Amino acid sequence: MDDITDGLTEVSCDILVIGGGTAGPMAAYKAKRRNPQARVVLLEKANVKRSGAIAMGMDGLNNAVVPGYATPEQYTKEITIANDGICDQAPVFKYASRCFDIIQELDSFGIRFQKTENGDYDVKKVHHLGTYVLPMPNGDTVKRALYRQLRREQILISNRYMATRLLTGRDGQIAGVIAVNTRSAEFLVLRAKAVILCAGAAGRLGLPQSGYLWGTYENATNSGDGYAMAYHAGAGLANLECYQINPLIKDYNGPACAYVAGPFGAYTTNSEGRRFIECDYWSGQMMQEFYNELQSGKGPVFLKLNHLHSDTIGQIEAILHNVERPSRGRFHDNRGTDYRQRMVEMHISEIGFCSGHSASGVFVDEFARTTVSGLYAAGDMASVPHNYMLGAFTNGAVAGEHAAEFAAELDLPDYDPAQVEAERARVLAPTRRDDGIPPNQIEYKARRLVNDYLQPPKVTAKMKLGQERLAEVREDLDSAMVVRDAHELMRSLEVASILDCADMAAAASLFRTESRWGLYHYRVDHPEKNDADWFCHSILRKQDGRMQLEKRPVAPYIVPIEDEERSAYDRQRIRESA
Repeated sequence: MDDITDGLTEVSCDILVIGGGTAGPMAAYKAKRRNPQARVVLLEKANVKRSGAIAMGMDGLNNAVVPGYATPEQYTKEITIANDGICDQAPVFKYASRCFDIIQELDSFGIRFQKTENGDYDVKKVHHLGTYVLPMPNGDTVKRALYRQLRREQILISNRYMATRLLTGRDGQIAGVIAVNTRSAEFLVLRAKAVILCAGAAGRLGLPQSGYLWGTYENATNSGDGYAMAYHAGAGLANLECYQINPLIKDYNGPACAYVAGPFGAYTTNSEGRRFIECDYWSGQMMQEFYNELQSGKGPVFLKLNHLHSDTIGQIEAILHNVERPSRGRFHDNRGTDYRQRMVEMHISEIGFCSGHSASGVFVDEFARTTVSGLYAAGDMASVPHNYMLGAFTNGAVAGEHAAEFAAELDLPDYDPAQVEAERARVLAPTRRDDGIPPNQIEYKARRLVNDYLQPPKVTAKMKLGQERLAEVREDLDSAMVVRDAHELMRSLEVASILDCADMAAAASLFRTESRWGLYHYRVDHPEKNDADWFCHSILRKQDGRMQLEKRPVAPYIVPIEDEERSAYDRQRIRESA
């Protein structure tokens, strides 16, 4: 057992990066490269060598804007349309303009991307309109390659420290963070001139159908900590009603990977073996068609590969069974699913927050700045829609570079020590009880309620009732949760983040009284899209201790979109010919 130890240490730095997955290491690396004199600290609650959504690597880039295949303008238009038009294009265009340079830099790190016989990047088509998918033959080396760069730049890494609350100065500017050691429960105050949040998705929001707390589509360590910290610091969070919902392998915590298999000729089909959507690019409308097919009597839905040549299937297996989720092959073997003989049964994932696959995140501009001075966000928790891994790398780089320049002009902000004392009291409260409810039971109940009341299709009465039930769970968390060791203390802090995210999901979903983004925000009692009133961002923030919501206009487009183009993603369903 990890005994709980009393202790408090204070450290100062110029730039603090929270999260050691994808965006965080790149942000720290670029900050140090931009200002070699800066003191850069990378904080991770696990170990940077093997943490985050790409802990086991990645099979490819889903959104590579490679010259000769696509332009930044084409990509910006595609993402705007895929996101139902609710998109500030400046950060998307910034990403699209910079990501090819990042691809080349990652290539120089030793992360190989598939190339043609001529030596060009071998980009594949999966998206509805453009061509952006770039396979990675050695995608399992990503974390090792990143770690080498961190060591080369002498980035200061603090593993096994979980950030719990951001510190703010008297003028509201970010002043650092409070963290707790996940092995000893000792506290660390990290003062900083700028903080970059890269804590990943809220992947443990809904409960998988398996009922396993860790059987999530997203990396299960990503419990929404960054969303919660940004909220409590007063930052605006955008479009939290736009859930992440993905197609996944039935009873397995991972995608069927039509992204990988699609370019080889695989596709999504119903139980009759018929293709019902034109492309397998994930969007809210694609998930709506997926859901409709499941409900139509033509389900289940499958990934069809058994029409492909055995050698082609062997190539697919070499990718899917070795990178990202290596347990996939063992799962199929145990179930008796041979791609050459049987289709792969698919289903719908639990809900979560993740700009990597939808649009919900901490609101940022094209420089990754949040609405709080000195606070940046990048990766799956920032509001740049359809980020994916390359978006995390690219926007992490943008955040690191800008934060380095921002911090160079500042003195270290002061903070009120009372913030630290209040946070220590909150964090350690469950350790002061002799008996009570363990964190895993509170987590299970909260996430089951999310499924019961917040899972689409959304119903107003159910969501309001869900708020009441979640408030009861909050009472248990505040007054009855008990923690026996440092590991459980970490779990209790994750539960608090999950509950914060559930509260935000309910409030944001009730605020937007229309349906948008297909299944992501389908409200049964407001089934139509309403551009007249709701062509805007919904911004949620904490003001005077309360959750507030407001509308924010969509910034004028950089890349114009014609009226007939706007509905392209609404026309994905294949119509039966007469």
